[in-house]
Amino acid sequence: MNGKPAKRWLGFVQAHAYIYDDDLIPGSKILAIGDAPQSHVNLAHPEEVFYEYLARIANHLQVLRTSGKPLKMLHLGAGALTLARWASVVYPGSKHVAVDIERELLDFVLTQLPLPSGCNLTPVVADARSVLAEELAEEKFDAIVLDIFSGPEAPEHLTTPEYYTELRESLTEDGLLFVNIGDDPPLRFTKSQVAAARSAFDFVMLSSTPEMFTARYPGNLILAASKKQVPEELVDRCQAAGPYPAEVRSGLDLDRFSKP
Repeated sequence: MNGKPAKRWLGFVQAHAYIYDDDLIPGSKILAIGDAPQSHVNLAHPEEVFYEYLARIANHLQVLRTSGKPLKMLHLGAGALTLARWASVVYPGSKHVAVDIERELLDFVLTQLPLPSGCNLTPVVADARSVLAEELAEEKFDAIVLDIFSGPEAPEHLTTPEYYTELRESLTEDGLLFVNIGDDPPLRFTKSQVAAARSAFDFVMLSSTPEMFTARYPGNLILAASKKQVPEELVDRCQAAGPYPAEVRSGLDLDRFSKP
């Protein structure tokens, strides 16, 4: 690690956040909370997404929104704002709202990791559920990224079918929801989130590495949901887009995985 990491106390989670150099990728930084790395950003090339689960979301979005037209994106759980930085290059002219309950984290990241030129971002300090009914009640988004919880320790009010309904109502008619789910075997939490999303959305797919679908390993899965059905061809293209190895399940394949 080159140099001394920047450090900020986070009052809500009662832990320090650190930002330090990634020695393997010049121009890159890692955000950690406590001892756990949370986010990675390449300041020199924000279009490059290093962490696998974030790259999976980025690749899915590029398959499902190929036009390159500007997007209006909502990031629930700010982290290091990796996907907002990425989209400022891939979808120039996009507008972003980043919500985090941790005021110090938003300030720390924006101070230590300046946004790319042309990245139009509005930070909001709020709860990821109440913000939809309050500060953002009149807003509709082309894409929402929920990147807050991991397994059964997740805040319960962010895991219910009712919350997925509220997320649906905050999307445009062809909008997309992406949820990062961290889980441990036998992936009961993941299956509960698939069921909750299916109660609100017409289309749900789950993606990860193939071994995650054996439910024998801990890791991250990406849930994607839409108000409209996604053609099977595009589902296959999401899988082909990687990162590799990749497996995407929807429809009957997701039914089989989701059984208790």
